[in-house]
Amino acid sequence: MFSKTTHSIKVSVVPEYDIKNSFPSDNRFVFKYYISIENLGNEPVKLLKRKWLIYDVGFGFTEVSGDGVIGLTPDILPGQVFTYFSNVMLRSGVGNMSGKYLLKNSDTEETLEIEIPKFNLLAEVLCN
Repeated sequence: MFSKTTHSIKVSVVPEYDIKNSFPSDNRFVFKYYISIENLGNEPVKLLKRKWLIYDVGFGFTEVSGDGVIGLTPDILPGQVFTYFSNVMLRSGVGNMSGKYLLKNSDTEETLEIEIPKFNLLAEVLCN
C-alpha cells in the first residue's frame, strides 16, 4: 500500500495487475488500483477534480484530468473514508502513477490540493 497525507486528507492506493483483462502479446497490460480517501480533519470536504500523471516505460508520460472520480464528486465528512477503484492500461507493463485531487472545504469554501502518492505498476508476467 502507498499512502500520503496532505491537509488532513489521507490518500491510500493499492495497485493490482489485472491478468484477466491483459493481453501481453498485444502490448495491453491492465492494472486496477484501489483508492481510499480518508478525512482526518474536523471539517467536511468535497472532491471536485482529479489529475493523474501516468508513466509507461518506453512510451513516456500521459496526463489525465477531469471532474470527480468514477463519475462522482463525493462529500467526505470528518472521520469518513471514501473508497473506489479504477483501472489503467500500459503498453509496456511497467510504469507508475501519481496525481492530485482538488477538494473544497465545505465550511470555508477553501480549495485544497491533495497529493496522490506515486505507486508502481509492474505486470507479474514480466517477472518470470
